[in-house]
Amino acid sequence: MEPVTLTTDRLVLRTVGPRDAEAVHAACQDPDIQRWTMVPSPYLPEHARGFTEQMVPDGWANDSMFTFGLFLPAGDLVGMLGVTMISLGVGEIGFWGTKEYRGRGYITEAAVAAARWAFTERAVDRLEWRAEVGNAASRAVAQRAGFAMEGTLRSAINNKGVRRDCWVGSLLPCDLALPSTSPYLPTPGAA
Repeated sequence: MEPVTLTTDRLVLRTVGPRDAEAVHAACQDPDIQRWTMVPSPYLPEHARGFTEQMVPDGWANDSMFTFGLFLPAGDLVGMLGVTMISLGVGEIGFWGTKEYRGRGYITEAAVAAARWAFTERAVDRLEWRAEVGNAASRAVAQRAGFAMEGTLRSAINNKGVRRDCWVGSLLPCDLALPSTSPYLPTPGAA
């Protein structure tokens, strides 16, 4: 599909391209982004070019990964967010925020906007969030966006060649007062 642009009260969520490689490279020099995400470490200019010129456009073209740069209207990059399709009707959301703009609610705002888009435009009925155990900032964003924490998965992610435990949560269309594309029958008595 062709990339789409979403807007919120404070942000423009748009695809990234070659013009954004320098900003992505600069943001990914942050040790926290390199520690808690799957970006290469060290993060080199060629990594940013490959991401913005190949990985992002390919994901949109084959409907496998929908990546948005999160920008202020003035053009400053405040973060990155992607929805990766993992099975029919199920996507996984991932995100990071630039160091200088953390703590202002931008990533939460973008996560809710991207979830609404995925539920209404991409027929997603379950959006999963995963983060390595200990990544409290990512967990806080997911919880503020409405994700229900479902537990800890042992050895469920591989970060730079090391198996790690991860937290998992989910967001359903009904959590945002949206209809599902498929019927959902919750377990009786489950919270």
